[in-house]
Amino acid sequence: MKPIGTIIEVNGPVVEARIREGVGLLEQVWVGEMRLAGEVIALKHDEATLQVYEETSGLRAGEPLFGSGELLSLTLGPGLIGSVFDGVQRRLEVIKTEQGIYIQRGATTEALPERGWRFSPSVEPGCHLHSGALLGVVSETPLIEHRILVPPSISGTLIDLVEEGEYQLNDRIALVRAEDGQEHVLGLTHRWPVRQERPHSGRLEPGPPLVTGQRILDTFFPLSKGGTAALPGPFGAGKTVLQHALVKWSNAEVIVYVGCGERGNEMANVLEELPELTDPWSGRPLMERTILVANTSNMPVAAREASIYTGITLAEYYRDQGYHVALMADSTSRWAEALREIAGRLEEMPAEEGYPAYLPSRLAAFYERAGRVRTLAGEEGAITIIGAVSPPGGDFTEPVTQHTQRFTRAFWALDRSLAGARHYPAINWQTSYSFYSEVVAPWWQQETQNDWLALRAEAASILEQDARLQQLVRLVGAEALPDRQRWVLEVARLLKEGFLQQNALHLIDAYCVPERQVYLLKLFVRLFELGRELLEAGIPLLRVRQALDLPRLLRLKEAVSNEQSAEIGTLQLELEARFKALEPTGEEG
Repeated sequence: MKPIGTIIEVNGPVVEARIREGVGLLEQVWVGEMRLAGEVIALKHDEATLQVYEETSGLRAGEPLFGSGELLSLTLGPGLIGSVFDGVQRRLEVIKTEQGIYIQRGATTEALPERGWRFSPSVEPGCHLHSGALLGVVSETPLIEHRILVPPSISGTLIDLVEEGEYQLNDRIALVRAEDGQEHVLGLTHRWPVRQERPHSGRLEPGPPLVTGQRILDTFFPLSKGGTAALPGPFGAGKTVLQHALVKWSNAEVIVYVGCGERGNEMANVLEELPELTDPWSGRPLMERTILVANTSNMPVAAREASIYTGITLAEYYRDQGYHVALMADSTSRWAEALREIAGRLEEMPAEEGYPAYLPSRLAAFYERAGRVRTLAGEEGAITIIGAVSPPGGDFTEPVTQHTQRFTRAFWALDRSLAGARHYPAINWQTSYSFYSEVVAPWWQQETQNDWLALRAEAASILEQDARLQQLVRLVGAEALPDRQRWVLEVARLLKEGFLQQNALHLIDAYCVPERQVYLLKLFVRLFELGRELLEAGIPLLRVRQALDLPRLLRLKEAVSNEQSAEIGTLQLELEARFKALEPTGEEG
């Protein structure tokens, strides 16, 4: 590889170089004798500013700079599923085997495993292929059929296509002649720049919900497939645990988990535990539909900035194959901190709290790559983004949280006080919201045969009344309130402990199907209505409480499995009869 320039200044991850030959903005480069991975982020006359994705200690002025001739790109093809990458697509399991637990500077690996893949063609030579057309399929894992597509920049007549058989990643699979006569050799893989959104033929309206199995999310703050959600919360509120539950239980077909700037020991737990988890939908290992991108807080800061783009590009690649992909980013605050550090070294004018002025546009560009789309092949695909935010001290008015809130339509606010009370998921039902409720309501109506919107509105009203009454309770105590208000407190407790609270480690309670969610919610709302009618008829609260059987109701979420959901409806009829027996008769009048 021929040098294209010379290093003249080193400032942490930011390097200045004098260029002798042409180099492009955002081009991937190799810096110094150790060939450290980097990227051109600014050009001025014959000087280039680079950000280096590896530790630069010991790098000296005068060392050479090498160009790659292409933008920072990923290799996309079979073998991505089940892999663990760093922010620039180096396979960490290979590095661990060859070098140990620490990444040596200048380390490189093949982006995809070197093995044969059985390719089954889906078209015949002589046909016209447009960008994104299906060439054939490869069985990547027992859960994922990898669809080999014509790269987005290529179209033309298919001149040649191999027969069914086993091929290496670099083997020639097809030959396409474009309209200008240029011939393109296609293989099982192709390259794509991470900062460039992959094209599609059009956006679709948000559709069915991303079913997570978490009652507070699915029922009160739903997320549509192709939607965006922010998950802000202070340290210790349970962001990572909740995202792990979403990885395991959500009904997305492909999961991309980006650990961006999180603590090393926390990410190590993810890397150890996820490969051992079983996919609840298929009984197969969960890694057979999962990709991990790991860039911990002790890794070079510039690679943290790239890891988000690596994750979203991987998600777009599987979206283009017609899959629904869920991208978990944990956490975007660490990514924003990387932007702030690099901007400071570049001596850029700081905006609020030292973040660069372009922070909002970068966040917008990231979340705008989510969506439900019609792919170039005519299939329907979607990317759902759930971005965790770690505001310092739990301050939701800080810039990253505020700007993220502008670009997402669901806001799942974690509360330290709830976490301290061991109420998990610690999502505050007063400050959280979702704009997808009306969108997903038809799906809930069809799946559960209930007026889901009306049920959740009544339950939300009970919780809102409870929040107002709690202020009075702190002043005068619950016993000083009239029976009707104390009944609101009773049912609100039932909703909070028997519905909103969920044990991620319990065999039954960890995942709740939509049918069981509606049965539980309908039961609690109906009991509230019946109890209110009895109190208005003059029945004392004590007798109503005795008919309620609160301990049994609080145990329902752990006692009745998903397969036994209808038993909750039977219990509702039993309790309705018990409440009916309390009604005053004509003789009593």
